[in-house]
Amino acid sequence: MRIMVNQIPRDVPENSTIDDVLLMIDAKPPYAVAINYQFVPKTQHADEILRDGDEMEVIAPVTGG
Repeated sequence: MRIMVNQIPRDVPENSTIDDVLLMIDAKPPYAVAINYQFVPKTQHADEILRDGDEMEVIAPVTGG
């Protein structure tokens, strides 16, 4: 199936979870994740099954002053 990750199309296996995709893209914490513009708590990343056409954003915090 195909999803968008940070606006880049990616082919991922059916029944992939957020954690699966984070491993695939080698995401380094800290980050927040939104699926279709809805933030998903980290406690749900292993259980949230992605669907064809989903848009996933992995957002790193911005620091500075």
